[in-house]
Amino acid sequence: MRVYEIMSSHLKTVPVTAAADAAWEMMRGDRIHHLVVMDGKKVAGVFSARDAGGANGAAIREGRRVVELMSPHVVTAPKNTPLKRVANLMRGHTIGSVVVVDNGTPIGIVTTSDLLELLGRGAIRPTPVSKRAPLNYRAPHIKRHRAFGVW
Repeated sequence: MRVYEIMSSHLKTVPVTAAADAAWEMMRGDRIHHLVVMDGKKVAGVFSARDAGGANGAAIREGRRVVELMSPHVVTAPKNTPLKRVANLMRGHTIGSVVVVDNGTPIGIVTTSDLLELLGRGAIRPTPVSKRAPLNYRAPHIKRHRAFGVW
């Protein structure tokens, strides 16, 4: 399964000069947790609900711009990237979203909510376990005589 099959294509973006309060209101109104911050046609960062301080973060957002609060390190993935790789990117970088790009242009976003929804629907099957797994432990031997050394 490829990332473009589950991404949210209704990508919401804000410019780097946007007010943090306005971006928070946009996220609340659209019931989303991530906005892609654009500097012209280039992805500059991701502004998340956590960056904004959440529902009780009015003091953090007051009088500040998105560029001051956003996460500048954006993880992107081409649209044909396997879903397993994107999940491992999110886990490895401990992030909540990956921006999906096509020739450098953002076309969607994949979040942990998208992955959990897919898992809940049962669309992801676990990898089969091989039938002949090697033994990784020692079985005690039959005592015919007294063993020497530490067992």
